Amino acid sequence: MTLKYYAEELKKTAKALAQPGKGILAVDESTKTVGKRLSSIDVENTEDNRKAYRGMLFTSAGLGEFISGAILFEETLFQNHLDGEPMVKKLEGLGILPGIKVDTGLRPLPGANAVETLCSGLDGLVERAADYYAQGARFAKWRAVLQITDDGAPSELSIKENAWGLARYARSVQESGLVPIIEPEILMDGDHDIERTAAVQEKVIKEVYHACQINGVLLEGTLLKPSMTVPGAESSTKSDPQQVAEMTIRTMERSVPASVPGIVFLSGGLSEEAASIYLNLMNSIERKAKWNVSFSYGRALQHSCLKAWRGTDLAAGQKALLARAQANSEASKGNYVAGSQPSSDEALFVAGYTY
Repeated sequence: MTLKYYAEELKKTAKALAQPGKGILAVDESTKTVGKRLSSIDVENTEDNRKAYRGMLFTSAGLGEFISGAILFEETLFQNHLDGEPMVKKLEGLGILPGIKVDTGLRPLPGANAVETLCSGLDGLVERAADYYAQGARFAKWRAVLQITDDGAPSELSIKENAWGLARYARSVQESGLVPIIEPEILMDGDHDIERTAAVQEKVIKEVYHACQINGVLLEGTLLKPSMTVPGAESSTKSDPQQVAEMTIRTMERSVPASVPGIVFLSGGLSEEAASIYLNLMNSIERKAKWNVSFSYGRALQHSCLKAWRGTDLAAGQKALLARAQANSEASKGNYVAGSQPSSDEALFVAGYTY
């Protein structure tokens, strides 16, 4: 099969993922990272406990009203629920498209700044993507990471290498029928101000789409998953939510083609409430392009849910998940009222975050 064969399906899938009022649940933490989450509530990191947690998420009645897709770790894509039904069938029953994280992690970038990385996983990706498609996945995710430092990062080498990797990934998975979510994350680590973030992010995203053009990526069959344009976590100059929203939309308008159907922001260590408030303000600003502006949150959808579940309380966990999913659904339409849904305002930023 080829991209041309899948072109119409890719456009249809991307449009379904970018439905107004819906966003994406990121549940693609590695076994090691989900173990950290479970240990925070004193639950052992066993396969059955991972099944129980993710199964709790995927059987939340009504979740499909707010969530269009769920990004899975490979284990979960091929896993059955504790009741024996495949996890992908649980999602499909809620009207949620299954997706899959396809990168194999970050590696040091030779010749670059010490903190700079490249993302691995291109070898055999077309074939792996075909297997994921056969298992029920309809979209994919690949996370490139860039960091702003006082000694010159991100370098030209890092920007070009990560943009090229994202474009090669996007083209590769489209060849096998999966819509690529393109994720060039700018880490919150650092003491830079919001103007520096905006300048770097604009340059990075423009380079990503230049690489996509060279690789023949079908932009109508993609989504972008950027970080919000925020100052560094250690910056002495703080930005209020309105400025973050305005600067983020300005950055997107300067760098994202109008043919991209949806932008789904990552929460990047923001608290649950802040992630909803920022998204809501973005959707209160008139935009030049008609992308659907929504969310693809991991921690900002699961933090309260995990604490409520605590390994056994299915109803409490699902109630907390639905509350945050509804809040972000409302935020993606610009009508979220701050504090109207139970949430945590606990900062979720972790320096040098890996997953």
